[in-house]
Amino acid sequence: MMERIHTDQEWFDRLVPEGIPTHSSTLVSGPGGSGKPLIGNVIAAAWLRHGGSVVFLSLQYPSHDFIISALQHVAQLDVEQYRDRVAFVELDISREDVALTGLNHFKANLVRPELWDETIEMVCSSLPNEGPGILVFGSALNLLLFSPTYGKDTLARMKNTIQHDKRYTYLFTVSTSARAEEIAQLEEVADNLIVSHRTEHPFRLFMTILRMQQSAFVSDEIEVPIRSELLEEVKEVADHSRLQVIPRIRKM
Repeated sequence: MMERIHTDQEWFDRLVPEGIPTHSSTLVSGPGGSGKPLIGNVIAAAWLRHGGSVVFLSLQYPSHDFIISALQHVAQLDVEQYRDRVAFVELDISREDVALTGLNHFKANLVRPELWDETIEMVCSSLPNEGPGILVFGSALNLLLFSPTYGKDTLARMKNTIQHDKRYTYLFTVSTSARAEEIAQLEEVADNLIVSHRTEHPFRLFMTILRMQQSAFVSDEIEVPIRSELLEEVKEVADHSRLQVIPRIRKM
C-alpha cells in the first residue's frame, strides 16, 4: 500500500515534494465559484493513474458529465480508460435512500445524515481497493449544511469521517462564502488543509497549502495554471447550486 502519492503536475508537486499522504483527509476551502474542485481533479487524476479508485461525490453538478470534461481539460485524463475504478454519486433529495442507478452511478439523498456512512460504504465496496486505495472526492459538501433539520448532524458525521476514518483517503472541497463557523470546524480537524481564492478580470485561481500531515510542504501561494474559461464555467455551475439546490435543501 502506498504511503504518499505525487500528482505528476510540476506546479503541485513542487509544493509537496514528498507527496500527498494516503489514508488521510484533505480539505480545500475557499470562496464559492473559485474553482476548488479543479484542484481536487488534479489529485483524483493522479490517483487513478497510480492504480487507485475514485468516488466522485460531487453535490453541485446536475450530472457527472462536467466532471469527465474537467478531468480531461485540467489533467488530460480520459475517464473511460478507468471506468472499472470510478464511481459517481449524484445528490437526489427526492429520494429516501441510496441506490445504484446505472453502471457505477449512484443517487443518494445525502441531506439525510443517516445515509452519509451508508453511501460511502456502498459505493466504496463496489470498487477495487488497490494501489493507493480508494479516494472519496466530495465537492461542495457545504450544501448539506443548509438543511435546518439535518445540517448539524451531517456536520458531525463529516467531522467524524475526516478525523477518524483512515480506511479510505478523503478529499473534500467546501465554500467559505457561507456557514463560515461550520466550515472552520472542518478545517480544524482535516489532516491536510489547502485554501484557495480567486481574482477576476481575468479570472485567476490561487492556492496555498497550510497543513500537510507528516509530509514536507511549501507554504508559498501559487497561481493554479487553469484556463480562465474553465474557471468561469465552474463559477456558472456554482451559481446553479446556489440558485437551484440550496433553496430546496433549506426546506428539509
